[in-house]
Amino acid sequence: MPSEGAYQLVVFSRDEARVFPLPSAGEVLIGRDEANLIRIDDPSVSRRHAVLRVGASLEIEDLGGANGTFVRRTAHNGAGNDTAHVNIQQLVRRKANVAVGDCLLFGTASVVVRHAPRLELPDLLAGDEAATPGGAGAVVRDPAMRRLHTEAARVARASINVLLLGETGVGKEVLARAIHAYSPRAKGPFMGINCAALAEPLLESELFGSEKGAFTGALTRAGLFEAANGGTVFLDEVGELPLGTQAKLLRVLEERVVTRLGATRPRPIDVRFVAATNRDVEADSRQGRLRHDLYFRLNGVALHIPPLRERPLEIDGLAATFLSAACRDLERTPPLTISAAALDLLRRHAWPGNVRELRNAIERAAVMCTESVILPEHLPPSLLAATRTVAPPSPATSSPAGASSSIQNLQAEMKSLERNKIIEALERCRGNQSEAARLLGMPRRTLVSRLSEMGLTRRQTRDAES
Repeated sequence: MPSEGAYQLVVFSRDEARVFPLPSAGEVLIGRDEANLIRIDDPSVSRRHAVLRVGASLEIEDLGGANGTFVRRTAHNGAGNDTAHVNIQQLVRRKANVAVGDCLLFGTASVVVRHAPRLELPDLLAGDEAATPGGAGAVVRDPAMRRLHTEAARVARASINVLLLGETGVGKEVLARAIHAYSPRAKGPFMGINCAALAEPLLESELFGSEKGAFTGALTRAGLFEAANGGTVFLDEVGELPLGTQAKLLRVLEERVVTRLGATRPRPIDVRFVAATNRDVEADSRQGRLRHDLYFRLNGVALHIPPLRERPLEIDGLAATFLSAACRDLERTPPLTISAAALDLLRRHAWPGNVRELRNAIERAAVMCTESVILPEHLPPSLLAATRTVAPPSPATSSPAGASSSIQNLQAEMKSLERNKIIEALERCRGNQSEAARLLGMPRRTLVSRLSEMGLTRRQTRDAES
């Protein structure tokens, strides 16, 4: 892809969110085919679904896919009025201009255009002071996180290697960038690579660089270590490195020199290493998956970031911070707020994906919400299902009663799924109940009855119909 520009596409599909940077100019092909620059692996998306043209403006063109392309625009009143007018345009082999905040619907996948978010780092020098909810920086309210940031601030001022440990999504790269920003190397480059994302030959070329002719198609180029000279190298998922690459990395760590692929002369480098992994590195070291000597070299200071479920005091502040950033990136004015019911769901969720999952949930809600307040139905369906309140069975419950409880739980799950399907159909049909009923394969009278039972009044969809 050409050099990155000022915009991004965020793809929401199957409760997952993926971010694709857009080039400063050019065409981006969107679809299910693996050759596309933006691939959406969803059966409702055609292999070549649409093309997005980036230039002085943004233009989307539908390429004739079976489900067409919809552009949902929301014009917000910036004069303090919370009302919003929703307009949906269907494209079939046609073009349309799109703007920041517009939502593109490809089948059941939603894609939103936003500004490339600015990097917000925790203030490691703030000590025990918590960041203001909705403001810049990290939210630090949990005592364990305060201790972690205090230690990270001390480590940042030294030149020792740092190993960041924690589950996927806890914010290891954010902390790595903060350590760099508060170190004497802050004016130097911060260069990072995901060690699990590349095959071994390509990974070594990226890390060490290459000379022309070192392998088929090789050109003379500096690798990551040389490019980071005077700054910090961040090795994400370092536990996934092949053993052969681990041996070469060890030499770099010990001698502070790097030899490009195909070269014979080593080049000196001046870099600081910060590595991160979600694996049990001590177990990997004992079992031979990670070299003992490499582990000890990387583990100058180990910092463990606790999972989000162990720091529930930070959920409210993190949600507010992410929502503020999402509204800014989507140009939502006035900014959205989170309802008490939606906030309660966020507090009760286990967050297996940690902070990254929370950020994705808030960004999705900011896209799906067409009014001024985020409601539970704007959150991902998987989060709604996972946070259902189910009464635990009594120890004295007999077998028939236990079976009855299981049936009730199943019925509750079916109702939750039905609610989500109805909301999705209404959104696809711009709030038109007759069209939504046909899409769902039920009489309109039945749909109206279901809406009444679920407390989904016509007021919630009348803006979409206008």
